Amino acid sequence: MTHANDVAENYIALWNETDAGRRRAMLAQGWTEAATYVDPMMKGQGHAEIDALVGAVHARFPGFRFGLLKPADGHGDFVRFSWGLGPDHPIKGSDVLVVEGGKIRAVIGFLDQVPAA
Repeated sequence: MTHANDVAENYIALWNETDAGRRRAMLAQGWTEAATYVDPMMKGQGHAEIDALVGAVHARFPGFRFGLLKPADGHGDFVRFSWGLGPDHPIKGSDVLVVEGGKIRAVIGFLDQVPAA
């Protein structure tokens, strides 16, 4: 498996990509076709649905960017890391990824800190 931090950095780069064409290319390169994404607020399967989820986050939080809060770790086919969104990271979460053949097959996301309203 690719180093856990590389996987996490590529994942964060996808979520920060505002150009839909580049984002779809990143999905094709780094995610299996049947990849799944689920967190407490949204879920999707396949490149088109996951791309729509990322686009929805950009629409809701224009100009916000994701960043890793500390280096990722992993074992076997699993990678976990914590991230922050926005200036000063008012929104924080942790994700666990399942990697298959070097590509992301599944993401399970958790929201650790979400401001009221």
